Amino acid sequence: MRIRFGCEMGYEFTHPTPLIARLNAFPAKGLAAVPPDVLRIEPPVPVKTFRDTFGNRAVRFVAPAGAVSLHVRAEIPDDGGLDPVVPEAVEHAVEDLPEEALPFLVASRYCESDLLSNEAWNRFGHVAPGWARAQAVCDFVHEHITFGYAFSHVDRTAADALAGGRGVCRDYAHLFVALCRALNIPTRYCTGYLSFIGEPEPHGPGDFAAWTECYLGGAWHVFDPRNNAPRRGRILVARGRDAADVPLTHTFGPNRLTKFRVWAEDATQPHRE
Repeated sequence: MRIRFGCEMGYEFTHPTPLIARLNAFPAKGLAAVPPDVLRIEPPVPVKTFRDTFGNRAVRFVAPAGAVSLHVRAEIPDDGGLDPVVPEAVEHAVEDLPEEALPFLVASRYCESDLLSNEAWNRFGHVAPGWARAQAVCDFVHEHITFGYAFSHVDRTAADALAGGRGVCRDYAHLFVALCRALNIPTRYCTGYLSFIGEPEPHGPGDFAAWTECYLGGAWHVFDPRNNAPRRGRILVARGRDAADVPLTHTFGPNRLTKFRVWAEDATQPHRE
């Protein structure tokens, strides 16, 4: 099958403002998007595309004063399968981990794994290491946090989410990341498009989603504490230590968001407006 995905974001700038956008799918071999997965900007401006520290695709440009629109519209092949569940995936001793996993063991801006170490071991130290322990953390976070867009707060950390028990998908992800790292499970923060394919109606408005990946059994595996169930049509945009590493748009000056629309859907079905 093919997944149709994209977004439309409108801004109002008071003066020319530098901007970095991460809105395109993460580069992956054999997954070329048709039409090409490019960021269109109106009015057109010169852009530079680059890979950031974590290999994410980013676009930088200077937005002119006034109204500016960002658009992504593409389709990508998908096997139609659910996120894999691998209960036999083992946990690795820290000394046996590959170097690429080590940055995802330490505390970061929104994931204070050092401060939550006692909490993590008290709650999950008795659980068998490996997939079962990561899933136990996922179950706890899913049940502990109450979801609501009104609860969104840009400065909320994992410790705040644990104390307050409410938030949005990035808060679920941050708390899961922090607890897993405290348990010596390398875990990274992910953001991207997530479809409603196969999910019961009614569907909410489209939005970008946050989830996580744990290094277990020699590979990275998806854990989604917000939904806590395998999903179809997950399109990665960017991954990093936490949300501070992968803002979808990073504007270096004042602005006002005037439009926001996101979708990820079966390309054989009519586009949902």
